[in-house]
Amino acid sequence: MEEIYLTSKLPILALRGITVFPEQTVHFDIGRVKSALALESAMKNDQILMLAPQKNILEDDPDLGGLYSVGTVVKVKQILKSHNDNIRVLVEGLYRAKITELSQFTPFLAGTVEKKLNVSTKENLAARALRREANALYGSYLDLVEHPAQTVHLRMLASEDCGFIADAIAQNSGIEYADKAKLLCQLNPVRRLESAVHLLRQEIQILQLESDIQDKTRALMDQEQRDYYLREQMKAIREELGDGDEYSEFAEYEKNILKLNLQPELESKLMKDLERLKKQPFGSAEASVLRNYLDTVLELPWNIRTKERIDITAAKRILEHDHFGLEKVKNRILETLAVRKLAPEMPPQILCLVGPPGIGKTSIAYSVARCLNRKMARIALGGIRDEADIRGHRKTYVGAMPGRIINGVIQAGSKNPLLLLDEVDKMGADYRGDPSAALLEVLDGEQNKTYRDHYLEIPFDLSDVVFIITANTTDTIPRPLLDRMEIIELGSYTDEEKVMIAKNHLIPKQMEKHGIKKRQLRISEDAVREIIQCYTRESGVRNLERYIGEICRKTASMILSDEAFKCNTVSGAKVESMLGVRKFLPDRIPGSDQVGLVTGLAWTSVGGETLEVEVNVMEGTGKLELTGNLGDVMKESAHAALSYIRANAEKLGVPSNFYKTMDIHVHFPEGAVPKDGPSAGIAVCTAMVSALTGTTVRRDVAMTGEITLRGRVLAIGGLKEKTMAAHRHGIHTVIIPKDNERDLSEIDPVVRNALTFVTANTMDTVLETALNRHCEITPAILQDIPGEIKSISRKPSIRQ
Repeated sequence: MEEIYLTSKLPILALRGITVFPEQTVHFDIGRVKSALALESAMKNDQILMLAPQKNILEDDPDLGGLYSVGTVVKVKQILKSHNDNIRVLVEGLYRAKITELSQFTPFLAGTVEKKLNVSTKENLAARALRREANALYGSYLDLVEHPAQTVHLRMLASEDCGFIADAIAQNSGIEYADKAKLLCQLNPVRRLESAVHLLRQEIQILQLESDIQDKTRALMDQEQRDYYLREQMKAIREELGDGDEYSEFAEYEKNILKLNLQPELESKLMKDLERLKKQPFGSAEASVLRNYLDTVLELPWNIRTKERIDITAAKRILEHDHFGLEKVKNRILETLAVRKLAPEMPPQILCLVGPPGIGKTSIAYSVARCLNRKMARIALGGIRDEADIRGHRKTYVGAMPGRIINGVIQAGSKNPLLLLDEVDKMGADYRGDPSAALLEVLDGEQNKTYRDHYLEIPFDLSDVVFIITANTTDTIPRPLLDRMEIIELGSYTDEEKVMIAKNHLIPKQMEKHGIKKRQLRISEDAVREIIQCYTRESGVRNLERYIGEICRKTASMILSDEAFKCNTVSGAKVESMLGVRKFLPDRIPGSDQVGLVTGLAWTSVGGETLEVEVNVMEGTGKLELTGNLGDVMKESAHAALSYIRANAEKLGVPSNFYKTMDIHVHFPEGAVPKDGPSAGIAVCTAMVSALTGTTVRRDVAMTGEITLRGRVLAIGGLKEKTMAAHRHGIHTVIIPKDNERDLSEIDPVVRNALTFVTANTMDTVLETALNRHCEITPAILQDIPGEIKSISRKPSIRQ
């Protein structure tokens, strides 16, 4: 029968991955705070501790349900503290016990335990045979693991207690943790020993399989060493015979290295790597790395150059053929070629083409390569965030490769190519480095003569490379990098330029691409203008080309579906049936002059736009409301305009106490579009004055300029794009700052001849031009306005 008696309350320590059996001495480490506190409590009393194995070793704080039902009461023999705050404990198992009640959960586990005695069994021959088998199996186990446990084995041989032998086997073998916990819960000694023998026999089989696998692996390694020894013998025999060196791989490498005629230190470096390759065993990872490295170095065009051709007349003809308009850019490129012709020893200038998308920046680079008769490679930099993409990876890394600059030179196959660094403004930076910083050496004519890629580890001369860089904006380009480049700004195409580009380039290109003959499709000029104005609002011609391609596809479908088809003539009225509903309505000016409504001009990344400013005045307490998704700078401009009006209220004919009795609401339509910048300042001021005085604003007048507190009109940017938008909107008169008068020469002649420009130094000129109040102007204002403003001509002119 099983005997049970109650012990006193004990601290409980949960074990993970280890099980302690009675009459066994075990050491283990403690790291959990609860476990350390339980140990400390035991040491303060009689050093008696309850050890309970937990079911889930991943659980950090188990409760009673997370522990096995039976554990071991132990006596702590020794405690050692390690440098990493862990505690090593040496304990001796006393007896099995069961936790009947968990009376304490914090700060450590404690509870009442019941001592569990082994079930008494009678000694018989079966038990004796079982003990002999257990001892024999454990001896075989020790032979396989070479474990120094002979003392334990001797104690087992001397014992006639089946329970002790089973506990000793479980404690001192590699039986699984869960199986050990089950053995701990088994109180019948004979049954426990039967289970232990069964588990030990399984463990021995596993160890025998592991031994077989190790023997096979060792035999395979011996075979590889034997093969390497034989290959070395064959190599020595070939060297003695003097036969086969010319055709060997290493001889081919050496021949190609010598053929490059490199500097002595570079040649020595490559020959050293070749010697290292010769010493590598066949199939090793290091040999593969060295082969890839030598292949990359030998692939570089160290001595291959293209003969440069600089013919200004031919270059001009190529540029005119490939691109319509862009005269400023073409002239600047021709100037660069002329300098290159007269001073070929000078390092090539680095040109950065900046402009909105779709205006031909990349295609200009291809044309320059044709002009110079140089090979070209395009390197896309958009989205690059890793410095190693530019300078390469160290060849010690798995999958290492050279950077994009060296790869571009290899792709071009020439030492003096033209490299196009596209979208340089789209580069980023993160914890892996800043690629723009890596470009500083590449684009510096004094440093790139000895450019070192991390993968190559030897210098390569980039001084003969012509770099052309493209970007949509310079705002995101770091200043040190920007200083190394010569900026050429490309503006938006005018509608007239787009019409000519479509007629001369896009339509023929798309018709050829879609297999349509000239007699099968005719697109009128009115149709092209309809597409430009009502389907594309862009600075370039990409969308225009897409819509022309769509017309070609529909024409191709008509050709194949209609046997009587002769020609598809697309006029302006037919565009909507071909392309669907208009994406944009044509810009129209209001039907009449209105109060508080002013047309401003804005610059966007895809060209210029008109920007309406609406102002309402209501009775109130002087509150200023600004709406329309405005940025901080635009809000500050509105406040500056209001301060100017308050300071000059009497002069402007505005009630002096309006800022106390009236609320002013300034709104910019299209509220979903973010707006910012100071150039709408004079438009806001004009709209406020119109609303406060009840004076209408001329609907055919648009304006742009920054306002100061004293009413001065400051210069703005993007005048070319803004005037294009005014011309497209049907505006007749444009008010611009006086300081922007010098920029009128860059405006397209068609736009310049269609508009009347009024240059203004102060708000007096702006208000006199825009407001319909000639009869109400005070003498003070008349004295400040030049005489020629009083009658504004519709002919091309400049007013002040």
